[in-house]
Amino acid sequence: MSVKRETRDDGSGKARAARPFPTVIAHRGNAREFPENTIASLRSAIQIGIDFLAFDVQLAGDEVPVVIHDESLVRTAGLPKSVFELTGRELRRTEAAERARFEDRFSDIRIPTLEQCTELLAAHPEVTAFVALKRASLRQFGSAVVVSRVMETLRPVREQCVPISTDLPTMQACRRAGAIAVGWELDEYDEHSRLKYEALRPDYLFCERTQLPRADRLWRGPWHWAVSDVDQVADALALAERGAAFVQTMAVRPLLRGLSALPAAPQ
Repeated sequence: MSVKRETRDDGSGKARAARPFPTVIAHRGNAREFPENTIASLRSAIQIGIDFLAFDVQLAGDEVPVVIHDESLVRTAGLPKSVFELTGRELRRTEAAERARFEDRFSDIRIPTLEQCTELLAAHPEVTAFVALKRASLRQFGSAVVVSRVMETLRPVREQCVPISTDLPTMQACRRAGAIAVGWELDEYDEHSRLKYEALRPDYLFCERTQLPRADRLWRGPWHWAVSDVDQVADALALAERGAAFVQTMAVRPLLRGLSALPAAPQ
């Protein structure tokens, strides 16, 4: 579903702009129905009709990029270990069942490597992926190593991928490494942050919904806003009115269904 403004006749003979609809990003795939950041979750989101995915990348101990949010394996795999203690091959054999949410329903699902995700993207050239380079790996290996390993892995699908991070040097390194677009995840929505973002001029700005002021229009600039943690149709529409081009959600199916049911929903 894409952002779209249509015009309607309000009865006065003058056309008026219809309210904007936001584009939905599947945050960690269809993460409400499947373990997050897994091939099953990402594939399900694509099958539902999503054109924009977002997933997280850490480096394994041997610097192989893997798709997982936490540095710890406790929540995802139930293991009291770090991703940095295992190799990419070992992690690829490690379950990603999220048993606290799904019990043993997805015991056959494993942690994917970034390379596996690029293969999925290559099969769906209409899909764009926001690839989040996580802080823990940046601290562990340094920005140069993380950017090098990630961008090299993304090379076959580079035009479909937008690396994102909270770290300014990392975003600059991604641009130098050939990223066609970059996104910045805001830590704070304040004037100091605004000056930094205006200097970088990222293509996308990501921000948690709870960090935003309640009613103000979002900063205007040469970027697209993507607001995270949006599950309700009313919130999605209100954010679009304030300037958000994208909303990010784990509740992919219900949010898409709710937006599509509206009279002026884009087709």
